[in-house]
Amino acid sequence: MNLTRLGIAASIVLGLAGPARAVDDAQLRGLVEQRLAGDRTGACMAVAVIERDHVARSFACADPAQAARIDDRAAFEIGSVSKTMTAALLAELIAQGKASLDDPLADYLPKGTKVPTFQGQPILLRHVVTHTSGLPGLPSRMKTANPADPYAQLTERDLLDSLGDVTLTAAPGSHFAYSNFASMLLSLAVARRAGSDFETLLTTQLLRPLGMDGAYVSHVPTGIRVAPGHTPNGRATAAWTFPVDFAGVGGVHATLEDMVRYVQAELGRGSAPIVAAMAATQQPLSQSPPMGMNWMLMPVGERRVLVHEGGTGGFSSFVAVDRTRERGVVILSDTAWHSIGSLGSLGLHLVDASFPLGKPRKTIAPDAALLDGLVGRYRIGDTLTMQLSQHDGALVIEPDGQGAHTMGYDDAGDFYPLDFDAVLRPQRTPQGYGFTWTQMGAELPAVRLEAAAQKAVPRPSAEALRAYVGEYPLVPGFSLTVSEKAGHLYVQGTGQPPIEVEAVDTDAFVAASVAAEIRFERDAHGVVRALTLLQGGQRLRGERR
Repeated sequence: MNLTRLGIAASIVLGLAGPARAVDDAQLRGLVEQRLAGDRTGACMAVAVIERDHVARSFACADPAQAARIDDRAAFEIGSVSKTMTAALLAELIAQGKASLDDPLADYLPKGTKVPTFQGQPILLRHVVTHTSGLPGLPSRMKTANPADPYAQLTERDLLDSLGDVTLTAAPGSHFAYSNFASMLLSLAVARRAGSDFETLLTTQLLRPLGMDGAYVSHVPTGIRVAPGHTPNGRATAAWTFPVDFAGVGGVHATLEDMVRYVQAELGRGSAPIVAAMAATQQPLSQSPPMGMNWMLMPVGERRVLVHEGGTGGFSSFVAVDRTRERGVVILSDTAWHSIGSLGSLGLHLVDASFPLGKPRKTIAPDAALLDGLVGRYRIGDTLTMQLSQHDGALVIEPDGQGAHTMGYDDAGDFYPLDFDAVLRPQRTPQGYGFTWTQMGAELPAVRLEAAAQKAVPRPSAEALRAYVGEYPLVPGFSLTVSEKAGHLYVQGTGQPPIEVEAVDTDAFVAASVAAEIRFERDAHGVVRALTLLQGGQRLRGERR
């Protein structure tokens, strides 16, 4: 759970359904190791694939010497996957006639709470569970005294008073905007309506009936070991602390076996009363993007797969449920991956083999031209100014008043500090190199404070641009189509509008509006044969049809 999103599935890819295939423990371990072995984060993962009555499990680490970090009794912070459990508790209240999705949120909060409306239209519970409430990502009065434990000091008064600071700019239900603020209010509201604290409600209604005996919010069950969390540069960090009644936003801890039982229930297995309520959370409520009750409904071919990711300061999680194929996937990691793309590549591949598996991030040396292009002084956000320089082939950052920090570099194209958790992601533009800075869930563009030395790039002729024209499949069901018109080059993703790209080097173009770079490849005869899309720390390659 990062500070603004607490993790949500961001990989919205319309894949073609590949054939279902049963996976045993050895095969699953092979896939996990292919994705994880040697990864520069040093992460460990507990992974399960549930297929009808069969469950394959794997425990693996990027460095096998760290294997003792996790086992079947280790509990992980599951982050925003907790929201799907809160939805199940709400669905159970609805089944009991104690709630309705069309109830105003205000009816579930203490009397006198000022809840914003838009031209008389209130925020309903259905808006909260589909992230269309219009509320911001976080409460305005949230005190983050310790960035490593940002929710610990938040009080109910802070949460409720923050509602009075909000002015809605559109009707609830009209726009999707992921909101942990709204989800904390839902967690509190569900507990209040049930007449219980959230942990007791979750334990009695969901965890114990499903046999999730190692799962908890704040009271660790006997025999359960709390897994230590880690930042993406391998440093240990503590789990986050949530006030109990807000824990439905992301404060649940669980073992792999607990989550296997949870997914089996989401697949409709078992006789516990909550199973019927869980099925109700899976029904479509909104379409942009498709959402159930706190589940993202991801199209995979002609199927609909439920997906949710989670990420806290030291943990990542991924859960998917494919009821059509009776398949579920669970990934729990003791390392935060949300700043580097989360667990989606492995998770989606385990859902459907047509999705690319991805590969480990390996540390490499950055190109000299990249280092040269980044050197300079930048402003990040409203208050931070930072100098970038290079030393012995490495990038060095020096935020004003904070000393110098050497950056590592990986083969996904990201720089990362060796001594704290952040990501510097270079972005190429026609004006030179820039970057975005990601830290504690905030992703901020850097503004260069002085003109950069630029390499003159001649504008390619229309004839030269036509050499790139063609279709380049990147993943099943998704291609980039390159076209030329009136001396301009355009790239269009499947189901998306065309975007003009500009030349920044020989066979290299950028689309500044979506922070993407495209590099074309030629064969020995000089004919363009493939391209690579670089965007958001991901690299996808497609050969020309």
